[in-house]
Amino acid sequence: MNHVFAAAPDSASMSTQQVKFFSGENVPLELHKVRVVQKLHLVPLERRLAATNESGFNTFQLGTKDVFLDMLTDSGVNAMSDNQVASMLQADDAYAGSQSFTRLQSAVEDVFGKKYLLPVHQGRAAENVLSRRFVKPGSIVPTNYHFTTTLAHIMENGGRVLEIYTDEALKLKSSHPFKGNMDIAKLEAAIATHGVASIPFVRLEASTNLIGGQPFSIANMRAVRAVTQKHNIPLVLDASLIGENAYFVKQREDEFKNSSIAQILRAMCDLADIVYFSARKVSSSRGGGICTNDKAFFDSIKDLVVLYEGFLTYGGISVREIEAMAVGLRETTDETVISQSPQFIEYLVNRLDEQGIPVVTPAGGLGCHIDAMGFLPHVAQKEYPAGALAAALYIASGVRGMERGTVSSVRDEHGNDVLADAELLRLAMPRRVFTLSQVKYVEDRLVWLHKNRDLIGGIHFVEEPAVLRFFNGRLAPNSDWPQRLAAKFRQDFGDSL
Repeated sequence: MNHVFAAAPDSASMSTQQVKFFSGENVPLELHKVRVVQKLHLVPLERRLAATNESGFNTFQLGTKDVFLDMLTDSGVNAMSDNQVASMLQADDAYAGSQSFTRLQSAVEDVFGKKYLLPVHQGRAAENVLSRRFVKPGSIVPTNYHFTTTLAHIMENGGRVLEIYTDEALKLKSSHPFKGNMDIAKLEAAIATHGVASIPFVRLEASTNLIGGQPFSIANMRAVRAVTQKHNIPLVLDASLIGENAYFVKQREDEFKNSSIAQILRAMCDLADIVYFSARKVSSSRGGGICTNDKAFFDSIKDLVVLYEGFLTYGGISVREIEAMAVGLRETTDETVISQSPQFIEYLVNRLDEQGIPVVTPAGGLGCHIDAMGFLPHVAQKEYPAGALAAALYIASGVRGMERGTVSSVRDEHGNDVLADAELLRLAMPRRVFTLSQVKYVEDRLVWLHKNRDLIGGIHFVEEPAVLRFFNGRLAPNSDWPQRLAAKFRQDFGDSL
């Protein structure tokens, strides 16, 4: 039987084109051509082993000269389009009143449906401003799942996050289409328990980052909106991965299977009182923003933007990036642009799953997520299996992924690790960056690593920052397992890189 894969539409089409391969293999198709290239380096095994030690077993500390495929994140590293690059040449270099901002404001209104825009230098800057405006000591912020910087900003201002997810959310291997949904009964119970006065806003994250890039449905968002309206609580949407969420809604929610990505984006944003985003993700550029149709709210926080970010028409962003943001936001409504990353992720997830490698299913947005506790059942969670797996994959391949587990968590008041709900190795798939042969190389090295997983051991902190420790912390192995893994690699691959 021939398999079918979905190609993205041209600008005149609202439905996904179908293309058949005679071979029967289900392969994602790149609907772009490469015009500018950047040379990559696959350094030898000995250098990878040395770089792992020099970086303190923290992939954030690796230099790109030692990285072959950089799958650390999609933030700020998506490929820009020719139209985005061209738009940067028309930037209006002005500290205040720049026409570049006017063009961005128009794009935000067209795509997100919000009239008032406050630019900020990236997503966490938006979180800082919103937390300073809303959160106070004792505040409770219900969310479908936290993100690391969101949690840090809320805690910094004396609040805490209350995760309200469904029973499906933490089932890593599942067929549930919307594991990012919020449990409505639990939300109502939380409001009854803590009181409306203690809840400054309810937050929904489009494509929940820390549990595998899993989306929520619009039906669920409508239900959340009904609760927040009833209690007069603002609904805040983190739209940093809203394009991917919209793509999954189109693929998985029957009501929207014939809707355009643009229509789905507006449907989500119309349900939110406030939308904030990282342009490093959503528009393949840099910067970020907070937008709303509430003039009173806009007026209440604009001075914080001036204080922490810059003037209201640049917000700490280069005007050249503002031009690229405007074009990128509009391109997010193009299914050709938004579909490739999820299709490549799905391809890798399915290939690994077929070979018995534990991955988060169904495939989500942002990246392929490996279940590190399933991959390394012999490594205790307190020994940071996701961090160890990230280091092991780099040694075996030169591929830089990101730990999304207990290293990315925090300690409690007694100094003990708050163990993560899931120990994941995230392999990000920035938009239009990797080729299929590179994805297949990742698959190959993961298969080899899985066959030799018993050689991998745990790691521990030797330098641990108090806040967001996963960025700058340094760790060390609990044994000589990196050397033993490298010896096995030499045995199997010889002088091959």
